[in-house]
Amino acid sequence: MNLYKTHILPNLIISGCDKKSQMKQREKIVPLAKGKVLEIGVGSGLNLPFYKEAKIKELIGLDPSRILWDKRVVKEKELGFNFEFVEAIAEDMPFEKHTFDTVVITYTLCTIFNFKVALESIHKALKPSGKLLFCEHGKAPDRKVYRTQNFLNPLWKNLAGGCNINRDIPKIISTNGFQIQDLQTMYVPGWKPASFNFWGKAKPL
Repeated sequence: MNLYKTHILPNLIISGCDKKSQMKQREKIVPLAKGKVLEIGVGSGLNLPFYKEAKIKELIGLDPSRILWDKRVVKEKELGFNFEFVEAIAEDMPFEKHTFDTVVITYTLCTIFNFKVALESIHKALKPSGKLLFCEHGKAPDRKVYRTQNFLNPLWKNLAGGCNINRDIPKIISTNGFQIQDLQTMYVPGWKPASFNFWGKAKPL
């Protein structure tokens, strides 16, 4: 199992998250980030090319996997703004209260074990005027697809590093300290049980 987690799983995560349809979704939300920014689940840095240099004062990328970060697709010196990688989990972040103008989270809420605690930490880290930008996959609106998601999720979660394909992302965000200000949804190209996407922005309550 250790061999799977350290050598096979990281490559599966990267190949599963850099599909053309997902990169297009990232491009819709990441450029909206501004000021001092925290990215939750930076992974191998797939979002990094989409940040707008002129809008970013500083970017901190947080992820529990140093292995994923070591496979990063962009070097820090190529970004044009200050960047720091922090190895930590979202449930226990080492930041002061009201530190960030923007928090970005893409294709990560599906994996966070205790999303309630994670969102409490995000809420604390955001300035009262800050924004949470999100893009996630999750609960499909079609009953047949949702049943398939629920049936497959236990096996999927074990094989995909804790990823859940059936989470109700808008409900999770809106019942844990945030008001969603903009929400868009659609099926992106791909395997239907894992391709219903939610994206938008929310403000801390």
